[in-house]
Amino acid sequence: MAEKKKKAVKKKKVKKVVKKKVLKKKVKKAKSKRKPNPAFMKPMRISDALSKIVGSKPLPRTEVTKRLWQYIKKNRLQDTVNKRNINADENLMPIFGGRRTLSMFEMTKLVSRHLS
Repeated sequence: MAEKKKKAVKKKKVKKVVKKKVLKKKVKKAKSKRKPNPAFMKPMRISDALSKIVGSKPLPRTEVTKRLWQYIKKNRLQDTVNKRNINADENLMPIFGGRRTLSMFEMTKLVSRHLS
């Protein structure tokens, strides 16, 4: 019986060693950088109402949004209580369809109408 116990103990040790080696061999996958969608990078023509804020040169959608946010923050048009809301001034009223206040999510929808 003593021999059977020794063999059983040896087998258990061997299995544990094999499991440890297998775990060490797992290789982490390299993360690839996200590529921007070319549709967002395409320069768009800007309407007259929007050109008062972002300029008249054709710009990609992403750049138009960045410049709009710069304008909003520079003129302190973001609502102080609810940061998701934007209070329109005289230049933003025609872009926002005459609305005085709207959320930042609605803003992108309304701005896309002024890009072609």
